[in-house]
Amino acid sequence: SMPNPSRAAFDGAEGERARKLYERIFLGYGDDSVAQLGGAHVACEWVSNVMTKVLQRGRLAAYLEQSTRYIPYDTPIEGTSAYRYWRDPSLGPEYETAMDALFRTYSESLPRVREWAAERFPRGEHEAESAHARSINAKALDLLRGLLPAASLSHVGMFASGQAYEQLILRCLASPLPEARDYGRMVLNELKAVIPSFLTRVERPERGGEWVSFLEERADAAERWAGRLGLDRTRGGTAADDGPSVKLLSVEGSEDDLISALLFESASVSEHEAQRAVHALPPDERGQMLSELMGERRNRRHRPGRGLEALRYRFEVVSDYGAFRDLQRHRMLTIQWQRLSPDLGAGVPQELEEAGVADHYRGALECSAAEHARIVDSGAPELALYALCLGYRIRYVLDMNAREAMQLIELRSGREGHPGYRAVAHELHAQIAEVHPSVAAAMTHVDRDVEPRLERILSEIRTHAKQAARA
Repeated sequence: SMPNPSRAAFDGAEGERARKLYERIFLGYGDDSVAQLGGAHVACEWVSNVMTKVLQRGRLAAYLEQSTRYIPYDTPIEGTSAYRYWRDPSLGPEYETAMDALFRTYSESLPRVREWAAERFPRGEHEAESAHARSINAKALDLLRGLLPAASLSHVGMFASGQAYEQLILRCLASPLPEARDYGRMVLNELKAVIPSFLTRVERPERGGEWVSFLEERADAAERWAGRLGLDRTRGGTAADDGPSVKLLSVEGSEDDLISALLFESASVSEHEAQRAVHALPPDERGQMLSELMGERRNRRHRPGRGLEALRYRFEVVSDYGAFRDLQRHRMLTIQWQRLSPDLGAGVPQELEEAGVADHYRGALECSAAEHARIVDSGAPELALYALCLGYRIRYVLDMNAREAMQLIELRSGREGHPGYRAVAHELHAQIAEVHPSVAAAMTHVDRDVEPRLERILSEIRTHAKQAARA
């Protein structure tokens, strides 16, 4: 659905003149950049946690997603008896039975984990009761979100240009997922009401039709060749039982490359000449120069210049799907992911053992995997991932330059972050430190503390203080 702004700007002679101008340039000259001149807000409601990744795959857009970290899923949708998960008649009654069982386990475990957390992390002397209560709730939701299936429903808000929406719609229409195709058509229909000129190519068989066919053929070719090479079968043993794994696959660039790139915009010589000058410096002077070029970073938003982008890292990561969902939001880097399956296993948070619900958690994981297997055997493997809990692991690649790595690692290692992606951020930082110690040292806002704690308590205290100040 879309917000319902005033239509005055699109009505009358002025609106018609603007429409003809866009169509004449966009269609007559084929200049795609014209489609960057108009944008719109779109709200996609009741989308699954599978579909959110389809929507958010595009880089050049702004997204806001309702989080499973802060919203409990323990009650049915208002006015119904149905829990919040995606349904399709083709999956049969067994699917709904299994999903209902997962949500019941989640609902029954939530008060027990809240009670354990309140006892394990008592309120401090200077902590407001409301702030402490919210942080206890957030802790319980964090620990149990791995129970929720990928079918769990959320809401996503987007703002993008006409060009970005065209790509999103084509990507959805080419998807093997019926949910994606449905949302592709719905987004197209909504946008045609406000920026129709930017989307006229989508419904033309010789333009959008051919584009969708190209995307489908490309995906089919990848599946075919992966099968031919035997790469579509998991060999096992790739993920540790006690958490995520991170492997540095390749590194590009040296410290000389870094320093000369940081100097480039202030120099008047070629980069090669700058590298020769840097190489001749003694170690102590190089260290001083690098420190000054990086700057005194008083908070994590103070980042070094683009010279830091001269270095590049490619990591292969295995983490639970919930952590992947958060890391995937760093869209300016290159991220590729494989299909979610139960093959890489799922972990059980140690704190759930202490809370006394770990066995129920394991039972839910087994129920989820069994339903996944049933859907695969029924001939719908593309839909089977909907049945899997967010606690199951997925393999993906993060390819990023050092500046992107700094932003991701410092943000995702923060004390308020989920333990799943904090562990990935810590390991990314450690492996960068092995190959480029100076880059890792420049990441001065990495939170390395791994002690069990209430992740959200400081944020809740700050929120409470702001509310009190306004009162």
